[in-house]
Amino acid sequence: MIEVLAIVGIVLAMIPATMFVVNLPLFRSPDELPLDGPAEQVSVLIPARDESASIAKSVSAALASKGVEVEVVVLDDHSTDNTADVVHSIANIDTRVRLISGGTLVAGWNGKQHACWQLASAAKYDRLVFLDADVRLGEPALAQLIARQDRTGVDLLSAFPRQQTGTWLEQWIIPMMHFVLLGFLPFARMRTSKHASYAAGCGQLFVTNKAAYERAGTHAAIRSSRHDGLKLPRAFRQAGLSTDVIDGTDLAECRMYTSATEVVRGVLKNAIEGIANPRLIVPFSVLMIGGSVLPVATLMVSMAEKNLIAMSLSIVGVILGHLPRAIAAKVFRQPTAGVVFHSLATLLFVGLQWAALANHLLGRQVAWRGRTESIKQPEKSPQKS
Repeated sequence: MIEVLAIVGIVLAMIPATMFVVNLPLFRSPDELPLDGPAEQVSVLIPARDESASIAKSVSAALASKGVEVEVVVLDDHSTDNTADVVHSIANIDTRVRLISGGTLVAGWNGKQHACWQLASAAKYDRLVFLDADVRLGEPALAQLIARQDRTGVDLLSAFPRQQTGTWLEQWIIPMMHFVLLGFLPFARMRTSKHASYAAGCGQLFVTNKAAYERAGTHAAIRSSRHDGLKLPRAFRQAGLSTDVIDGTDLAECRMYTSATEVVRGVLKNAIEGIANPRLIVPFSVLMIGGSVLPVATLMVSMAEKNLIAMSLSIVGVILGHLPRAIAAKVFRQPTAGVVFHSLATLLFVGLQWAALANHLLGRQVAWRGRTESIKQPEKSPQKS
């Protein structure tokens, strides 16, 4: 029986391992050379709520962009700290920076989507870059992303910045984003199809233009969602537009969370709109636990039973199960702790998905930035000024 389970573990581990290896060169796009002509004009749009610790570095990095003509527009979304003061002091020195105050949150809207909608309305240039306040762009990032978008003709392009981690739980859980993205999304099919089921992106960094953004319905199309990384690309695809996601390890960096508590709350707030829904969570759990945890379990049992055949099979499963995390640690400069503790991280990650589903079924919402907007509120679009 243990030999059979070991073989099952190998099969389930082989699925994400194979997909990861196939997807990696597609995800790791080469550096793009800007097209000949005048520097592209681009509006960098940053929603900020209680971001005084990170907003100055984010704005300064965007202003240091090379090869583009940039404006940086920051929306202060009713911050309770001195976010607005920090941005205002930068704007007094550099006229390329504008600070706007967010309007009252409208019923049925998530705070970030409402802020991004207002920012897009205030943008001066046609090219729009939506940037989280904790993301720091590299100097060539905007020029390379725009060149990539122009060369491919994609309507919505996103990039995964290098994810900086500090606490042990960050090191375990944050790199799971790359594992899930590259291990279960067929990139070749994603780029040749506009079907909404292939929608994927990183909400930390999006590049688009006003025409495509308007055609997709703007952020109003995802007004109630907290998961713009998935929902905005889906809205574009539902409008017949194309989307793509690429590696941004060398383009930008970000520390998404700074404590174990933030990691847990961050996963819980987004999970129900991604993996943690009744249609996906069971097969996802089987694939994740079967490929990343089962081989370790069968190895321990086979060692206790001194079953050499099962032990050998289990070792193959363990190698395959940990291979994507090992490659990711090297290529994306992720912590080795995530590789060593991958099985435990998988159990915790899957457990959080089930906890998110339970919260959803019980009607409980996870607060973020002091807000617990309900997606069941009556939806009412704000009127453009």
